[in-house]
Amino acid sequence: MPKSAQPRELPTRLLTDPEMIDACRVRDFSRVFRLVKKQAGIYPSMIARLCDLTPSRVGEVIAGERRLQHMDVVERIADGLRIPGHMLGLARRLWETPPSLTVTEREPAAESPTLLPEQTKPADLPGSDVDSILALTSTSDPSPSTLKALRASIEDYWRRDDQHGGEALRPAVVGHLRYVVGLLGESRSRPLKDDLYGVAAELARFTGWTHFDARQYNQARAYFTQALQLAKEIDDRPFMANVLACMSLQATYQDRPADALAFVQAAQDSAHADSGATPRVHSMLAMREAFAHASLGSRADTHAAISEAHRQFERVRIDDPDPAWVSYFDETKLIVDTGIAHGQLGEAAAAEPLIADAMRREHGTNQRGRAFHAFWLARTQLQLGKLDQACDTATAALEPASAVASERLAGHLREFYGQLAPYRGEPITAAFEARLREVLPA
Repeated sequence: MPKSAQPRELPTRLLTDPEMIDACRVRDFSRVFRLVKKQAGIYPSMIARLCDLTPSRVGEVIAGERRLQHMDVVERIADGLRIPGHMLGLARRLWETPPSLTVTEREPAAESPTLLPEQTKPADLPGSDVDSILALTSTSDPSPSTLKALRASIEDYWRRDDQHGGEALRPAVVGHLRYVVGLLGESRSRPLKDDLYGVAAELARFTGWTHFDARQYNQARAYFTQALQLAKEIDDRPFMANVLACMSLQATYQDRPADALAFVQAAQDSAHADSGATPRVHSMLAMREAFAHASLGSRADTHAAISEAHRQFERVRIDDPDPAWVSYFDETKLIVDTGIAHGQLGEAAAAEPLIADAMRREHGTNQRGRAFHAFWLARTQLQLGKLDQACDTATAALEPASAVASERLAGHLREFYGQLAPYRGEPITAAFEARLREVLPA
């Protein structure tokens, strides 16, 4: 945070004001911002700077025209305005602990364990620079089977990411990325170099995705940008569109819908510039456009983008030369994303049957997808006043969520718990809270 925008402490009288406590409890940021302005003298323009929001967005919130619900936005508000985490249903914030009370772990006394002859300490492994040095001795180009193995590894990474999350995969992926980028630095034939650029671009995008799923947005953007640069080297316009679509999705999570729309429109321009972009690619991009419009609250534009996504999908043929990275976007994904777009607009009655139908169709191995879609179904059921169903659905989401290392998913489920604030006294709500704390402790 720049020095000119360092947060001032909110006065104690405001943090103990019953109205402020209630507004924070239900995350009514319209009231929170008005109280902060009135009692702390922090005006909307400064609130926007402190919380990394646009002034127009803050104005919409104060006017009651928009609600802020994404967990990362709630966390930015807590940190920017110095609102204690417990008031907003968050874990204790790092700044709440004075430096003088911070506990520093003492390093254990050095020991010299007795190793059996065949045992090897991790420190005995070669340093990371040794691989780079030894690679210099290689005189042959990577064979076609090497490239095939690299692409098979990427497919396996995505499959494992769906099942377990990308946190544990990231070191291996980054290692592969560095290896391929190293190969690019050597003089090679143009066709081989093009293939290597394509593989490197895919590895960079996957690395960006794992950071995005962990809500490490700055790192994600850096890797997505690298993926764009690598794809541009070989003028792979559809893949550039794919990366821009990822950046658009991330912008919706950061509550920057105008950026989201700009990214996805650039993605569509890139795809249209390549006559080889398939209907499945265009359908996926149209759905991402729908998400961006929904985040902006543009109902007509959202519906138009949804219609375009379905129109393009009707053109999909089994023998289309679809790139591997868009194969996930099947009919089930189209249906559930349509439901989510309606849900973003608050059209719960239209959203609920679509998401429920898609969940009956989807593969059980995609743990994150199942949990993510269950969150959206629970959210729409809650909007429809179906409290018991909503809590049952959200509770069912906790099992697959526990199998996936995804802070993005965990944030969604905690977000749902925040939406249950008006029903805290209900037994079904208490049961969900207990299970949530057991499976996903703060």
